[in-house]
Amino acid sequence: MESIRCFIAVELPAELKAELTRLQNKLRSATGNCARWVEPNGIHLTLKFLGNVTPGKVSEITGAMEEAVKDLPELKFEVAECGCFPNTHRPRVVWVGLTGDTKTLGELVKRLEDALTKLGFKPEGRPFTPHLTLARVRETATPAERQALGEAISRAELGIISGINATGICLMQSELTPKGAVYTRLAEIKLKKTPKTG
Repeated sequence: MESIRCFIAVELPAELKAELTRLQNKLRSATGNCARWVEPNGIHLTLKFLGNVTPGKVSEITGAMEEAVKDLPELKFEVAECGCFPNTHRPRVVWVGLTGDTKTLGELVKRLEDALTKLGFKPEGRPFTPHLTLARVRETATPAERQALGEAISRAELGIISGINATGICLMQSELTPKGAVYTRLAEIKLKKTPKTG
């Protein structure tokens, strides 16, 4: 049976994607061609990468997602900073970090890990850091290019005012094509609505 490449994520609003595009363009012009920039429509707040799964397993995964979100409220995040993994001296991945309901998000990710481990998915080996990936540095990038990129990142003024109001988590399919990845939402599991105050 043919398998599909999947991950679990929070989708981003269009306004934030537009602001991330502007930030990417600013950084790209300062750093040349040493990184592959993620197509803004392909940027998600990824909670768990599942890899290749058989279509028959999708309902089990959505069941695990429902178990994980039980009683958890909708979440709000703001973009806080720009950074690199592992650090700005040897950047491999360029990201923006998030602040807001990160403690509850951490609880959600832990619950997801627990529920998915029961289905045979490997738990993550490293702690969860909420971030949005903007770019991946090319293997061919020279030390000087990496240094210039790291410096541009540490000086970057974000100028991002849009946030994320996460009303649910999505099971996404990622199809790799010559023009880049194409994403399809397979399922959305809603978080508990927070009552409006005032």
